[in-house]
Amino acid sequence: MDFELTKEQKDIKQAAREFAEGEFDKDLAIKHDKEHSFPRSVWKKACELGFVGIHFPEEFGGQGLGVFENVLVVEEFCRKDSGFGTALALSDFASEIVMRHGSRDQKAKYLPAVSSGAMISAGCFTEPNHGSDITGMDTAAVKEKDGWSINGTKTFITNGTIADFYIVLCQTDQAAKPSYRGQSLIIVPKGASGLDAAEVGDKMGIRMTSTAEVSFSGVKVPLENLVGEEGKGFYHVLEFFDESRAEIASTAVGIAQGAFDRALEYSKQRQQFGQRLADFQATQHKLADMATWIEAARLLTYKAAWNFDQGRIDPKLTSMAKLYAGRTAVLVTDEAVQILGGYGYILENEVERYYRDAKITEIYEGTKEIQKNTIAGALIKKK
Repeated sequence: MDFELTKEQKDIKQAAREFAEGEFDKDLAIKHDKEHSFPRSVWKKACELGFVGIHFPEEFGGQGLGVFENVLVVEEFCRKDSGFGTALALSDFASEIVMRHGSRDQKAKYLPAVSSGAMISAGCFTEPNHGSDITGMDTAAVKEKDGWSINGTKTFITNGTIADFYIVLCQTDQAAKPSYRGQSLIIVPKGASGLDAAEVGDKMGIRMTSTAEVSFSGVKVPLENLVGEEGKGFYHVLEFFDESRAEIASTAVGIAQGAFDRALEYSKQRQQFGQRLADFQATQHKLADMATWIEAARLLTYKAAWNFDQGRIDPKLTSMAKLYAGRTAVLVTDEAVQILGGYGYILENEVERYYRDAKITEIYEGTKEIQKNTIAGALIKKK
């Protein structure tokens, strides 16, 4: 067992840190946060330097690296700025489904476009009446002679209003029992007739990221837009979640580390009652707890990503990583705000924004309750 990063991994981590330090301007972050706008110029630069889609095969525009290397980049981005980091990390959301299950033509069309900054992807799974439960879908796709006809509504869709294509989970076999055995994934391009996307409204956090309701009213796409096997969409999505939950865990670790960095620095500078905040035992205990939680979350996240790269699918492990890292992000950012006191409540001092951006890591890609269900199910099944 080796807990040391390789030289290449260290270089990737350092390059991501240097990029973030050079491009993630605080004033620009606040501007995007207030305007609820996607940081396109910074995203384009990240794509040009190969940070987006780093885990794509080289023949399809990536660097042929793994989930683990992608996790390293995401962590560093979110450490420097929770808003920029999350927006860039999710700009290729669900494109991994095309990478792992798409046809060669689909891979050639979409993956290089995503990694180069020509396209943004979206995965449409969550529905208004089902939430984290994707075993049942109201969105239906009917196979016709000349293509698929899709009707339904998806909600809380990441990149919903800015995506160039959507990977949509649909019910394609109404008679399947259980129903999830009749689900399939279909690509819908931006601009398709009958496709409509609208922001869900003002959000607590991740305001640089679009979160939308996406509706499909008689949307027609070719039969070849099916991704993977017909009737296997549910299983393709579950595999994707095993990968994406490691990435979400890494956003949580980065957010927690970034908030900790700022709280630690503030505690060393701030004077109260004739001494630094860092000299008070109460503050020291907070810092000790925060550092310990972050280290534990990082190790669990790294293990989950590494395990996936070994070709092993372990929903229990990735759910543990997301559950613990998400909780860590919420706890650490809360303590960071507390250490800064009134200053921590002000947008200018950043930890306020980290605090708002942290909470979503316990909600999307399956709530923390769903993660607990997955973990418990795996434990009980083994007995």
